[in-house]
Amino acid sequence: MPNSLFNSINRMPKWVLDADIAKCFEKINHDALLEKLNTYPSMRGLIKSWLKAGVMDKGTFSFTNEGTPQGGVISPLLANIALHGMEKRIKQFAESLKGSKRDNKKALNLIRYADDFVIMHKDHYVVEECQEVINKWLKDMSLELKPSKTRITHTYHGFDFLGFNIRHYQVGKHQSKQGFKTIIKPSKEKVLEHHKQLSKVIDQHKAAPQDALIRHLKPIIRGWCNYYSSVCSKEVYSKLDSMLWNKLQRWGYRRHHNKSKAWVTSKYWGTIGEDNWIFMTNKENYLPKHAKTGIIRHKKVKEARSPYDGDLIYWNNRMSKHPERTSQKGRLLKRQKGKCAHCGLTFRDGDLLEKHHIVPRALGGSDLDKNLELLHLHCHDKKHGTKINSSELDKNPF
Repeated sequence: MPNSLFNSINRMPKWVLDADIAKCFEKINHDALLEKLNTYPSMRGLIKSWLKAGVMDKGTFSFTNEGTPQGGVISPLLANIALHGMEKRIKQFAESLKGSKRDNKKALNLIRYADDFVIMHKDHYVVEECQEVINKWLKDMSLELKPSKTRITHTYHGFDFLGFNIRHYQVGKHQSKQGFKTIIKPSKEKVLEHHKQLSKVIDQHKAAPQDALIRHLKPIIRGWCNYYSSVCSKEVYSKLDSMLWNKLQRWGYRRHHNKSKAWVTSKYWGTIGEDNWIFMTNKENYLPKHAKTGIIRHKKVKEARSPYDGDLIYWNNRMSKHPERTSQKGRLLKRQKGKCAHCGLTFRDGDLLEKHHIVPRALGGSDLDKNLELLHLHCHDKKHGTKINSSELDKNPF
């Protein structure tokens, strides 16, 4: 999602319609949704029964004459089906504008996640028109935009979307030819929310052992950091680590008010590598720091691409740039055009790949690219299952 936002606004400043649909799950029209599903009768009947089943909340039964039940397993899917086509309607509107249809479609961007969406365009008037178009389109599903959460803003002022703050910051011409930089980072609201959550856990474990506190904090920190690991989060991570350190230090002083600060520090903090301020019981059980999370840019899958669409060239190029794949394996993938050097079959997503030394290291072979080839795991096993004739390798090592 951050990747889509960045690509939409990184070339020019734009006006943004930051919108939210009022009571999306509760107000969806059942008849319109079932008509949109356009499925076979038995499936239609099953989904209709699901929609009309009602909701039990704290012992009280409520009928569901409209909307999809909140918390239902199928509800998010049905809500997405109800809102499917919004992007297409905006593209149709873009084609009706003056100028090149292709350029107009590229210039007008809609990014949606469930019932939250943003529409971006350089012209304020076009964004206002889009708001009217979407309002009319939503009426077919008995939905409408929520006025209190719908606003038109500019990228220079910034806006929050899905917990991210997206903004253009004006800079000098020597820093950027465009005169601005696009920075996406965690929103202030979500940073404070995360800090409150950590503080609450610490307050709830005032008398608990350090091991229990680490066990409860660790998944919260990892989950939050992983969500924001694809945007500019380093400064926020460092600030959160500082705030958390203060909170943990007060936790330690409260438990041992008769001891010195140096004693508390030595008891609860230790050293791992070059960092002397790790909250830990031992080297295997410690609290990870926000700032230690690596920033990895996610490369979005193009449009309606699928691993099963038969475009093996695209998927192999994508595999070569995967953040979890080493750069050397990426280079070998590119050199071999995505094919196994042993069986000649094209690598697919999920295949286990291994590097094979053409001249074995035992015979003086190096780890350089020219002495390596990429094989399937089972092909590598086959390769090592055969005896190597060193004299043949000497004659023709590659």
